[in-house]
Amino acid sequence: MKIASFDVDAQNGFTSNVPQELPVPEGDEIAVDLNTMASRADLRLGSKDAHPANAAWVVADPAHMLQPLQLANADLTWVSHCVPGTPGFELLPGLPAPIDYDYFVWKGVEPDLHPYGACYHDLAERRSTGVIEYLKVQQVGAVIVGGLALDYCVRTTARQLRQAGFQVLLYLPACRALTQAGAIEACGALAADGVILCGDEAALDHQLSLIKEDRP
Repeated sequence: MKIASFDVDAQNGFTSNVPQELPVPEGDEIAVDLNTMASRADLRLGSKDAHPANAAWVVADPAHMLQPLQLANADLTWVSHCVPGTPGFELLPGLPAPIDYDYFVWKGVEPDLHPYGACYHDLAERRSTGVIEYLKVQQVGAVIVGGLALDYCVRTTARQLRQAGFQVLLYLPACRALTQAGAIEACGALAADGVILCGDEAALDHQLSLIKEDRP
């Protein structure tokens, strides 16, 4: 059984490097911790939001964000973010280029799509991005997850992986949330789903040692 790490949407558009998009507090600080995750894994996966500038869910004013939509695959309004060819689309400094990951996903490419999790292109979770299939083919049993933002895309990706049958370790030093309340809610929900929360490097190593003891 192999171990994988997953860098979820670790992009400049979710940091103060591009403040007009969706800056997550301290979002620019997680690259080192994502690399720590990867150093414990056999395979490294990643994802990026790749949204068109004319997406159906875009609003110009941040005050108009988080309003419900009636679209099948975009449930809330957001300001424009992570548009290919812009600084917000780029991965955080210190991370590999997408081509250097073992598997990489670009999501939300169509104007009417705004998925959160990296395992499915649609909100109904019927159209796979190939992540789950890749992990199964590679005989991965456990996935370490981190990225941006904890209360949205990281939370959903971790849940999807857990529901697909993988052991999931959420490495909290490699996560940041849009809000503290969102982080608390996400951690509670994920723990209830069986995701293991690792608050520091020692906790991560301890959990990985237990997993490795059970390796066939």
